[in-house]
Amino acid sequence: MTLRQVPFDIETTGFDAGDVVTVVGFAVPLGVRVFVNTGGRAAPSIDEVGGDVVVKVSTHSSEHGLLAAVAEFVQGRFRDADVLLVAYNGERWRGGFDLPFLRTRFARLDLPWPFTDVPYADVLPLVTKRFNTTVDGDAHNDLDTAYDVLCGGEYGELDPFAESAEAVTAFEEARFAALAAHNVADVLRTRDLGRLAERYCAKSEFDVKSLTPTQTDG
Repeated sequence: MTLRQVPFDIETTGFDAGDVVTVVGFAVPLGVRVFVNTGGRAAPSIDEVGGDVVVKVSTHSSEHGLLAAVAEFVQGRFRDADVLLVAYNGERWRGGFDLPFLRTRFARLDLPWPFTDVPYADVLPLVTKRFNTTVDGDAHNDLDTAYDVLCGGEYGELDPFAESAEAVTAFEEARFAALAAHNVADVLRTRDLGRLAERYCAKSEFDVKSLTPTQTDG
């Protein structure tokens, strides 16, 4: 059975446990589904953030509302479906960002973990171990540059930020359309690198893991 990849990416206000999730995006068959936390501020309609890509954006007044909507989406679209959640440096052996950050925020907000029974694989180890991303003597394995080297950089014009750190400032300044566009670009970069790995690497190279919490008798 072949699992269909569902790439995802998140944006946050920082790296500390007390920072919050500002955007979560998923690549789905018809485009990209994006959830934006407005921090209680009014947000204009967010349209045309994906260029030629179909993008559906919903805004939520709080991180709690965003994560609850993400959980509902995951349970409705992923449960009992043949999907493989993928990310770029989302969670690896002794590393990763997106999933550990999400676990902490779901726990701090006392929300149930939505990814139970969802298989997951990280794209970063495949890129670093199975492709040559060296340019001018240096390996380029961050998402943006690895994508540019291996996939041609098609989504560079879609991304309004030169650096991912700009996503923090954009949230502070309520530039939600730019924030969503950046997330869409990263989701699409992850999607294309995942497809590349699927095309040129053996299935056994994908280190698929379960995101189901360990059950203990209480």
